[in-house]
Formats: sequence, C-alpha cells, structure tokens
Amino acid sequence: MISKCKLFPASVFAILIAALIAGCSTPPTRGTGYRSGGSGGPPSTYSSSIATFSAVSWQAVPGWQEDDLLQAWPAWLRSCDALRKRGGEVNWRQVCSQTTNVASRDTRAIRQYFESNFQAYEIRNSAGSETGLITGYYEPLMEGSQTRTSTYTVPLYAYPNAWKKSRPNPGPTRTELMSSGILQGSEIAWVQDPVAAASLQIQGSGKIRLPDGRIMRLGFAGTNEQPFKSSAQWLLDRKEITRSEATMQGISQWAKRNPDRVNEMLNANPRFVFFKELPSSMDENLGPIGALGVPLTSERSIAVDLQAMPLGAPVFLSTTKPLSNQTLQKLVMAQDTGKAIVGGVRADYYWGSGESAGEIAGRMKQNGKMWLLLPR
Repeated sequence: MISKCKLFPASVFAILIAALIAGCSTPPTRGTGYRSGGSGGPPSTYSSSIATFSAVSWQAVPGWQEDDLLQAWPAWLRSCDALRKRGGEVNWRQVCSQTTNVASRDTRAIRQYFESNFQAYEIRNSAGSETGLITGYYEPLMEGSQTRTSTYTVPLYAYPNAWKKSRPNPGPTRTELMSSGILQGSEIAWVQDPVAAASLQIQGSGKIRLPDGRIMRLGFAGTNEQPFKSSAQWLLDRKEITRSEATMQGISQWAKRNPDRVNEMLNANPRFVFFKELPSSMDENLGPIGALGVPLTSERSIAVDLQAMPLGAPVFLSTTKPLSNQTLQKLVMAQDTGKAIVGGVRADYYWGSGESAGEIAGRMKQNGKMWLLLPR
C-alpha cells in the first residue's frame, strides 16, 4: 500500500491482485472537508466526501480493551515523529507532546493516554455501510546479487540517468523499455525469478539477501508514468488461470509451466517501476517507508484512502484473519496509501516482510469495520 509504488496491495481477490489488479500509489494528497470543532472537546463536524463519522464510547469499540497496546505504541510514536512537522486541518501537536508523559511499557498508561486524549469515531461509507474491504500487503524478501551471475539473471533497475533532467510523461512502455537499451547500465540488483521481480515492482519496495548474507533494501524511485494493468487479469481474460489461482503463488506456477510466455505476460502491464538503494543504517526489523515518511510496523500499519481520513491517524480495526473466523482487532496507524485503497471503510493491512507475510497477505480479503481516533 510505501512511498513506493504501492502499485500494489489489495486486490480483487487478494493482495497480488490487489497488487496485480490495483495500481501504483502516488504521492499522498490530503483528504477533503475536515472540520474541527475546536479545542476542549471532540471535533463536532469532522467530515469527508466519502465517509461519515459518528462519535462512540470506548466501550462500543469491540476488542479495544483486549488489544495489547504495547505493540501499537512504537508505531504511534513514529506517526508522531511525522505529524509534529505537518500542518493540516487536524492539530496533532498537543496529543503527540503528551506521549513523553507515558511509560512505554505500561499498558494501562498507554490505554489511558488514548482514552483521555482521543475521541473514537465509527466510520461509515458514503452509502451508509459500516463494513468494508480489508486486504493485506507485505514487503518481499528474495535472494539476489549486486552483479549478474549464472543464478541471478533478472535485473532490477535504478531510475535512468537520461531521465533525471528531462523526464518523459508518459515514458516508453515496459515492452519498449526492455528493447530500447536505455536501461543498460542502470541495473541496481539481480534476482532469479522474473515473476518475483514483478511482485517487487508491484509492492514498490523490498529486500534482497545478498550472497554474503547482507540485506540490500530497495525503495521506490519512480515509474515510466504508464498506467498499471494487471498481469493476473491478463491471465484470467485468456482463461490461463482460474480466479482461485489469481494469487502470487498461482501466477508463479503458471510461469513455471509456461517459461516462454512469461515476458508476454509481464509486458501486458506497460508500467515499469524503478528502485533506489536505501541506507544500510535502516533497522532491518522495520518495514519500508510509507507515504507518511516513517517505517511501517508489521501488523500495526495500514494503508487508507486519504479522502476518508488524515495520514498518520490512529485507527482501530476489527476484522478476521484470512481463511478463518479468528478475530483480528487491533489499534493500527494510517501510515500509507495507494490507488487501490478507495473508500471510507477500506484498509490494506501491512503484514511484514518475507515469504510467510506474503502468503497471508495474498489471501487476505476480509470484511471489516474501522474507528478513526481524533484528538479531543
């Protein structure tokens, strides 16, 4: 969902389609119609063009008392790091300044902080529904090399030097780029699987484990400004896969059966994503940088529609885990966005990095409810 081309998350069937059928994220834009009732009480006329908000008691938020807020606190502090520097209709400075008075290992104190300083609002879509789609996304982790080898033959590219002064809009399609020679010399890393490389482009960021064990972290650096078209949908339209196979795993299996047609499939998407190497000083345990400008936190960050709510805000999410009835009720932070994330009650849930996160994210297409927390 990563200042990244969260080309990404969500889907018609699951993340990959989210990713695969959705589009790429763009630089965040503010939501519309925010109105604050002033200090000293809850905002009385907070509004959005695509959602409505109803103030509720904390007792009306299911799972609020059971959530382990110790896990959410670091993510909120990262939101505050960015929110203190931002303007906008919502004044976050006072509630963020209060965090210094809270013991970071005291669950009761953290819960009291939120209950004292925030008002919870039930979110409804413009049509009045309190439920919406909750999908998942993740940060890929794959094996690779900074040089081409007999194993790692699929390149990932930095933004072309030729475009840095004069960027075409739109630029050449993927097919045209791959045959033009303009990318030669821009290789930033090499991986083994072209479908995995396409997934990295869809997610907009990822990690490469190098042969010496070091982790190379790649972030979004730009695109060729072409529209996104889904490879998954291309396969579905040609009846090459079924809807149940429209996942990363299903597409990878198709590619193994049809190695001579992989480029044909990938070229169906004219959009191309470029990467930059991120500083090695970044904590490997943190996620990629989201649209808010702070690292995402596994299972505590979400991507949202910024026409519905402000970037950085705390949100309480109530949904279920994929392929089960097990509840997933957590305080999360709206730290990312993406073109596929559209609607008032709509979130893309960040599961973390690596294969296991990708497996569960790819299956997540749940109904859920959301409550926006705003300063009193």
